[in-house]
Amino acid sequence: MVPIREAVGLSKQYGQVRALTDCTLSIPSGRVVGLVGPNGAGKSTLLQLTCGLIAPSTGTIKVLGEQPAVSPAQLAKVGFVAQDTPVYPRLSIADHLRLGARLNPRWDARLAEQRIRQLNLNPAQKAGQLSGGQRAQLALTIAAAKRPELIIFDEPVAALDPLARRAFLQNLMEFVTELNVGVILSSHLLGDLERVCDHLIILASSHVQLAGDVEELLATHYRLIGTPDDFENLPPGIDVIQADHTPRQTTLTVRTRDPIPATITSATHIDLEDLVLAYMTRAANQSLSGATPQPEEAHR
Repeated sequence: MVPIREAVGLSKQYGQVRALTDCTLSIPSGRVVGLVGPNGAGKSTLLQLTCGLIAPSTGTIKVLGEQPAVSPAQLAKVGFVAQDTPVYPRLSIADHLRLGARLNPRWDARLAEQRIRQLNLNPAQKAGQLSGGQRAQLALTIAAAKRPELIIFDEPVAALDPLARRAFLQNLMEFVTELNVGVILSSHLLGDLERVCDHLIILASSHVQLAGDVEELLATHYRLIGTPDDFENLPPGIDVIQADHTPRQTTLTVRTRDPIPATITSATHIDLEDLVLAYMTRAANQSLSGATPQPEEAHR
């Protein structure tokens, strides 16, 4: 099957600022992808490159097997919901659906109208009068009714209250099942990503730090706790991602595909939040020290 997105040596520079550096990765089809990283890491740049809104400075990118925005047919395959789930405040909900039908050749009017009824929204209501959660649901409806093969979300739920976020994510997963659509979701809310995503990309300091299926990543990362002497001679194949030291205790976050040696009795698997924070902390420390970031097999 055609990957959702393939990038080789992808970089984007704005003047003297590198927003994205040497991004090489391949996302398999059928994934719900979580894109995480600190502010300024390059997440929005990567999403805009994926949509074809901007062109790379160097490198190549393919989305669903083609160059982004290379043709109307390719544009029709990708739906994009930008930050703050933008809608047109002076247009009614019905106006948005009519505009969607005019601009999208594969528009599913039945799906859009049914969805608006399920949400108990008045088609005559102006979008500017909707709550934040309702605007997000309208944007999701428009993106899904486009009948794309990939929907991209840039921080769609950051401003929503917990109930609105939960409803949005639940409806998103319903669309994933019903439409068999791939999703790339950028968010700072790791708990939300853990609920819905099965593939993860960690972006920090303009570099992809880690990418892979969540299940495999969690299975290969551990926390080791012991005295400083316990970890002086770790065996080959154990990569230390983060180390915290006190006079009496050392805590390591490590990655390995090999069994943990029996002599290390304190090894426990980490959760998604600890995994993300470990790689972001390492990237921040490397940046402060002037070292070149060392992504962990980010192309996988």
